[in-house]
Amino acid sequence: MVAAKLQPVGRTCLKNWIFSVWLGVAMLISGTSLLAHHSPSAIFDMKKKVSLKGSVTKVDWVNPHIVVYMDAKGDDGSVESWKFESNPPRWFTKVGVGRADFAAAIGQMVTVQIVKAIDGSKYGYLQKITFPNGDQISLEEGQKEEIRP
Repeated sequence: MVAAKLQPVGRTCLKNWIFSVWLGVAMLISGTSLLAHHSPSAIFDMKKKVSLKGSVTKVDWVNPHIVVYMDAKGDDGSVESWKFESNPPRWFTKVGVGRADFAAAIGQMVTVQIVKAIDGSKYGYLQKITFPNGDQISLEEGQKEEIRP
């Protein structure tokens, strides 16, 4: 008869506990990253397109989405500060638009087409932007267009 080597019960429980903790941490981290990205339709009313004309005040060229800030005149003539989320910086560089293109637009009048936030705030998802020189970027079509009169 061969005697089986038995581990003490306390050591096995400790190994199981450590494994469970590491597994829980791994699941928490992976679950958090999945929740961090969202579908635009969860925040924006994709059927309500709005056109605005205003002055670009700031651009955050960051992942996961660039953010464009703009001051536009409201219906009552007062200045409204808007914030637009957009595609990631890499998307823009793939279509030939860089950080410098947006930096050059700061202080300039642009026209944007957005879809507004569902909550009615001055927040939107940028669909199209027309720069002062007439160049346009359409996120729906995925290309930069040069408009020549």
